[in-house]
Amino acid sequence: MNNQKILVVIPTYNELENIRKIIPAVLSQNENIDILVVDDNSPDNTGKYVEEKSRVEPRINIIKRPGKMGLGTAYITGFKYAIDHNYDLVFEMDADFSHDPKDIPAFLEAIKDADLVLGSRYINGVRVLNWPMRRLLLSYFASLYTRAITLLPVHDTTGGFKCFRIDVLKAIDLDKVKSNGYSFQIEMTYKAFKKNFRIKEIPIVFTDRAKGTSKMSKKIVYEAVFMVWKLRIRSILGLL
Repeated sequence: MNNQKILVVIPTYNELENIRKIIPAVLSQNENIDILVVDDNSPDNTGKYVEEKSRVEPRINIIKRPGKMGLGTAYITGFKYAIDHNYDLVFEMDADFSHDPKDIPAFLEAIKDADLVLGSRYINGVRVLNWPMRRLLLSYFASLYTRAITLLPVHDTTGGFKCFRIDVLKAIDLDKVKSNGYSFQIEMTYKAFKKNFRIKEIPIVFTDRAKGTSKMSKKIVYEAVFMVWKLRIRSILGLL
């Protein structure tokens, strides 16, 4: 593990306040960690800030996109970057501290005997802070719904704090992953599962953002509702 190259992919849109703090917090967790920020032309100059930091710190990298293109495509961009630059482990992580950088060492320990590690809000109880009850119930029952239809053996199917071995990302046809939001997280985990990769969940505490605004929308929820059926049907037909 000591010699493995680790990339933490962080999508951003108007996250200037958060990105200033999350970058040093992430880099401090392990000397082998690099960060890739995928910024969707944030009006608050998040991308400009990261670009300036990247000029003086080689562990910071940025891809600037022309506009708001969605979470899923941001991660796909990051995954392709990781493959092209020969990284061994790749994290998905939010910019807003809902995912605690201090959990990264636990992921690195868990990945030693797994191919994909998921940070779970729903093992060892419900581990979510500061969410409205409506959103908590939506998330919790979305996971139950997804498990019932796809038979995916994980408790938190929609979580976005993950660590992949690069072999998992190489095995998935990333150009065919078109979903965003909740459904992107479901799709990536399901495809890893169907390819018989070892998946492990570890407990995390998810804390709702203190700064900035959530990107959640009804469109994202509806996409997830239909995506699980699409995945299940494609699996039955042998099309995954």
